[in-house]
Amino acid sequence: MSKVGLMSKQRSHRYHINIFYSKEDGGYIADIPDLEACSAFGNTPEEALKEVEVARQAWLAAARKARKPIPRPRYRPVIYQAAVA
Repeated sequence: MSKVGLMSKQRSHRYHINIFYSKEDGGYIADIPDLEACSAFGNTPEEALKEVEVARQAWLAAARKARKPIPRPRYRPVIYQAAVA
């Protein structure tokens, strides 16, 4: 299972995005750890990224509509933490 870390391009919410290949699902899964249950599927990493951006926008819109708190971006993979230390 390979993992690629990408950041969303929206300046106000720069959430880390994980993309990994799922043999079980036969494609790529993208998820945003800071947004509970925010994930998407794609046949390619690029497609999964595109789909998770749609999911992120929907997640944030639903949270705003429900007047729920929107978490600040906090998740950082261990590899980034080790590079800073």
